[in-house]
Amino acid sequence: MEQAVNDSGWRGSQEGWLEAAYEALLESGVDSVKILPLAKKLGLSRTSFYWFFKDREELLSALILRWRDKNTGNLMKQSEAYAESLAEAMLNVFDCWLNKDLFDSQFEFAIRSWALQSPEIQVEVQQADLARIGALSRMFVRFGFDEEPADVRARTTYLVQIGYISMQSTEDIGLRMKRIPEYIAIYTGQIPQQRELDRFYARHGYKQG
Repeated sequence: MEQAVNDSGWRGSQEGWLEAAYEALLESGVDSVKILPLAKKLGLSRTSFYWFFKDREELLSALILRWRDKNTGNLMKQSEAYAESLAEAMLNVFDCWLNKDLFDSQFEFAIRSWALQSPEIQVEVQQADLARIGALSRMFVRFGFDEEPADVRARTTYLVQIGYISMQSTEDIGLRMKRIPEYIAIYTGQIPQQRELDRFYARHGYKQG
């Protein structure tokens, strides 16, 4: 973040302000995303904020856009990625749950917490949920499921993960990896092939014991 702040000299940068807002949201919730505290955190003047954003609402809108592009956008891309089987397609989706660069669970929790006090953000979350479930449902249809069972399996897949996030559940990475083949079997009705699991484990740097 320091590099982003320094790029535009004493005023900071748009990305620097946005990153500071993101960190404040994750640490203390939306009420902490205010211009003066962010300026103090960045070591910048309050007025420098207005070089990059019209007001606090525009900054909050930028946070929502960042969340939408990252979490919803990447989940949808992963659901559409090439796969030889439905089991492998689901493993592509599972990349989101293990790679913060694809899906930021802390960000997701913070946005959902914000939605509890904001009807507008609640609508954003509901729209994201529908888009994500729709993408997962299309993935099942692509591999031969009719629309109704595809929808139910998509909802099962998605709502379990949102439950993990909402409960702030944590698992040892070894335990989670051990459970993944069974999750895949439950969600898809297919037992993943060892070669599919090997590719999945390799891209997450996991060595099966």
